[in-house]
Amino acid sequence: MLVAAAVCPCPPLLVPEVAQGAAPELDAARNACTDALGVLTAARPGRLVVVGPVDGPGPEMYPEGAAGSFRGFGVDLAVRLGAAEGANPLPRLPYALAVAAWLLERTGWSDAPVEGLGVGESYPPGLCARTGRDIAARDERVALLVMGDASACRTLKAPGYLDERAAPFDADVARALGAADVAALTALDTGLAHELKVSGRAPWQVLAGAAEGADLGGSLLYEDAPYGVGYIVASWS
Repeated sequence: MLVAAAVCPCPPLLVPEVAQGAAPELDAARNACTDALGVLTAARPGRLVVVGPVDGPGPEMYPEGAAGSFRGFGVDLAVRLGAAEGANPLPRLPYALAVAAWLLERTGWSDAPVEGLGVGESYPPGLCARTGRDIAARDERVALLVMGDASACRTLKAPGYLDERAAPFDADVARALGAADVAALTALDTGLAHELKVSGRAPWQVLAGAAEGADLGGSLLYEDAPYGVGYIVASWS
């Protein structure tokens, strides 16, 4: 059963070494992520599953100890998923899960075994829900760390340029995540999410499937669009 979840954005810029001089601009987001992970710790899960976007359709599994790095961003910083003895070199963590691994290391996660799951933009809502239900059934006390960004079209300088539909879409997502509204997340428009370059749609719908029947409450901890990309942090417990 799902007992808690933390929802965090996944830009590598969350890592100060990657952001460099711009690092202070995301301090509030980092602090909110820390608070969300604290909710996971308080829930005392028996298993933590990190869910995030990948380039392929997925699902892609990543065992505890899977390694990642930020060398693609010019930073010689390596991470690994969880506290397994020795890093597993294959498969390599995608950047979203590498950011999650960095967050877990930053907060000193040692409360439960960790594994990763990558789902792609094309992963259908029905399969997302089924995957979430399967995850929730793996242990009596399961927690999720769900990585993903909202739209990338909030400003003229955003990666996807300005789209007037982006802000309302992100507001709806923020409301759903803040209220632990499973139905609203399940009903997200996949076509619109694709057009707005939303990386979090599939991970959020996996969360919705995992939370079916769990009767969790939500709290919105952060919502903003630095660099024209929607970043949302929420906790469910």
